[in-house]
Amino acid sequence: MKLYQTLALIVATLGCDWTTFAQTSVKNLDSKFEIPATDVGLAGAGPIRRADWFRNLWVQRRSAWSKQVQQDQKSVVFLGDSITQGWGDAMENSFPEVKVANRGISGDTTRGVLLRLQEDVLVLNPSAVVLLIGTNDLEERAEPETIAGNLRLILAELKKHNPTMPIVLCSVFPSSATKSRPVQQIKKINELYFAAVKGDAQVTFIETWHLFADAQGDAKVSEFPDLLHPNGKGYAKWGAALRPIFATYGFLETAPDTFQLEPGFISLFNGRDLTGWGYRTNNFDGKTTSNEGRYLAKNGRLIVKTPPEGSKIAQLYTTRQFPKNFILKLEFRATPKADSGIFIRQPQLQCRDYLIAGPYKALTQYKPQDWNEVIVTVKDNVAYCTCNGEILEAALKLPATGPIGLEGDQGQMEYRRIRFQEIQ
Repeated sequence: MKLYQTLALIVATLGCDWTTFAQTSVKNLDSKFEIPATDVGLAGAGPIRRADWFRNLWVQRRSAWSKQVQQDQKSVVFLGDSITQGWGDAMENSFPEVKVANRGISGDTTRGVLLRLQEDVLVLNPSAVVLLIGTNDLEERAEPETIAGNLRLILAELKKHNPTMPIVLCSVFPSSATKSRPVQQIKKINELYFAAVKGDAQVTFIETWHLFADAQGDAKVSEFPDLLHPNGKGYAKWGAALRPIFATYGFLETAPDTFQLEPGFISLFNGRDLTGWGYRTNNFDGKTTSNEGRYLAKNGRLIVKTPPEGSKIAQLYTTRQFPKNFILKLEFRATPKADSGIFIRQPQLQCRDYLIAGPYKALTQYKPQDWNEVIVTVKDNVAYCTCNGEILEAALKLPATGPIGLEGDQGQMEYRRIRFQEIQ
């Protein structure tokens, strides 16, 4: 990003004019929030920016936040750099049901975030933290291993403060080699980030790089006009990717589903618990979660949670068999790159974040990170399957009988309004 563009973003965010910004000095603000003069004795490793414009911005934003500590208590805190800052104080009202606090500073690095963590974030006793950081480290020529090392320190401090607080870690967004952020370096950072949280149930890792990357792994101009910062379309996609996770945590979509069954249809999921569902050797009647917590019933949604391991197969089945001809209807919502499946008697119909994970990447009616309807018509042991009216499988061969199943593999998948009707 050119210096002029960077300064323009900062001035617009601060709500002042160029003259006011130029005349503002760090000395006029609270020195408590100044960037340390040297790296000596500081936590972490790698770059800390100290250009005048950044020092001004750092102190201005942090000083302003210090006056909002009480009003921002228990917020969902968004933590990061200019990508986060540019979303606005209320994240453009992307989550109207959620109390949010934007703690992004344009130009910040992983080490910068680590240094300001206590006074900007932990003091708020967050309900959750959404973290996106690391792209500016690359511009400062930090190695991916150094960047990931700082991330580990950030996560350790968050977990130490509250060992049950949800942490949502977004993979670093794509950019461009022309921005000193080549695709291979970003992919390496994201690999190390995932390795840092693999197996950690407190952290949900979201594949936001896959959400935005083009075929070459770079940012798309249609969503990142300067190949670094999202436009409105990009922020809308980020918000949509986070909503299912927020719903699972109970921050939004808290009302029961008011959907009414069509005449002749019978519900296979009551929306409250897992009655009628189980693993092959048991059932979960009356329980809201499966034994290990992978499957969860909440406010009308049957949720297959993101596995901490990244990818882990689990299969939940109806305790009922379906030997007759029938129509099965349900809706699903997938986080970026989520992979799941619907078992029909026995064969699996792939049910995924189709446009990223496939296999039906040519669908034109699929709605990423939103609700999509699957309809399966089974007649004479053959299934005709559609998603939002588009054909998935025209003649999927089935055995004579069997249950309905929902698989979990990677990412989070949600199902709702699962119902069927016997037909002739």
